[in-house]
Amino acid sequence: MNQTPQQPNTTKPNLPIYQALIPVLVLVFLLFFNVLFAFGDDALSGSNQFLLLIGAAIAVLVGLANKISFEAMMDEVAENVKSTSGAILILLMVGALAGTWLISGIIPSMIYYGMELLTPSIFLASAVVICAIISIATGSSWTTSATIGIALIGIADALGIPLGMAAGAIISGAYFGDKLSPMSDTTNLAPAMAGTDLFTHIRYMTYTTLPSFIVTMVVFIIIGLTLEPNGQVQTNDLLAAINDTFYISPWLFVVPIAVIILVVKKTPPLIALFLGTIGGGVTALLAQPDIVAYLGGGTDLNLLTGYKGLINAITVDTAIPTSFEPLNDLFASGGMAGMLGTIWLIICAMVFGGVMDAIGALSAISAALLKMFHSTFGLFASTVASCLAINIAASDQYLAIVIPGKMYAQAFKEKELAPENLSRTLEDSGTVTSALIPWNTCGAYQSGVLGVDTLSYAGYAVFNWLSPFMTLLFAAFRIKIRTLAQAQKSK
Repeated sequence: MNQTPQQPNTTKPNLPIYQALIPVLVLVFLLFFNVLFAFGDDALSGSNQFLLLIGAAIAVLVGLANKISFEAMMDEVAENVKSTSGAILILLMVGALAGTWLISGIIPSMIYYGMELLTPSIFLASAVVICAIISIATGSSWTTSATIGIALIGIADALGIPLGMAAGAIISGAYFGDKLSPMSDTTNLAPAMAGTDLFTHIRYMTYTTLPSFIVTMVVFIIIGLTLEPNGQVQTNDLLAAINDTFYISPWLFVVPIAVIILVVKKTPPLIALFLGTIGGGVTALLAQPDIVAYLGGGTDLNLLTGYKGLINAITVDTAIPTSFEPLNDLFASGGMAGMLGTIWLIICAMVFGGVMDAIGALSAISAALLKMFHSTFGLFASTVASCLAINIAASDQYLAIVIPGKMYAQAFKEKELAPENLSRTLEDSGTVTSALIPWNTCGAYQSGVLGVDTLSYAGYAVFNWLSPFMTLLFAAFRIKIRTLAQAQKSK
């Protein structure tokens, strides 16, 4: 991930659980109605955002009824919104990068060679592996989706593979790598909250993560073997149209490889994406001068048309026509402007999460869940439920790690369980499920970057929804459930 973790206020009001649930239940009902009966896939265009503000307003009323000052709630909202500034800047740079990588021929080249190498039968499984490798190397599911993911979506679209399937494969691989990468901020945050160290956490997490990944691969291999895409017969026409429109060369991959190297070298993702955008712009001037001139409103490349063409690609909607009609939608980009809807959603989600945190609703919900279970399995189930509830209610994966991590650390100690049990459960249920919730920052981000509605890919993001079930399966049969005594012996 690429966001800055939020630090929740540790002195929250003692809110009754029935009051804490009022804003959540109202919001969930409104979102359910809005998506299923009113706007459908268009719900993220603005209506869901306003419903989040309605949920926040109800939470404010609950807070005022409990004598919590409006100023205190707004202070928490301000901190929440402030914490997303890095994510917002990254989203803007992702839009800019997608624009310059399109007009430079980088994305078309990826699609071109991908169509030659990836047949529909192996595409989905290959997408999982490719994204897993990139995400482990970069430590970021967000960066993986914004670079390799965009290209893979383009290949899937050209091959006629359902985009929901392709996005599910991309997200499955990206989150697998993100969980196991020592450079991932959530992979560092979870053990910090639970009280263990990073590499113990990663080693212990492989016990549940690898089986989930293997099952995911089997599922996508089976889907690939039974898939009958409608675009396969047009491959030759597509390749010819791409080659006629763009200069296609492996040399164009220098820029994305450089970006990946920068992130592997622990360059901040925002800087790496910015340099990738500049690199894409320079490459466009050198490799695709006619396209840059066209986007700049001229026929020949000069200082003015070059400048306007690059700025248009970076900032606003651009489209490159080809000789093959089905490709015209593929070679279009929204630039930075295309990310504004997602940014709007994130800000509204942080308003709701901030008020809920300020009035003590999030802490009350987690505490109530903890009281419902007494056995060891119940403790794991309560942790999973808390992470899912906070991901839904607070719309932020970091709160889904931080709040349960802080609340359940003592409970795991009382059960004589090593802290890596908690850190693994936080990741298995907090990190990966965030991408499955449309109004969560991660769900909004993945949907916005890949151009696929969250509800369309959620069922195919096998790794993401399987992970919490896997951690519960291990807990139920006490597989690799390390005690404090065993942890001490292993040191």
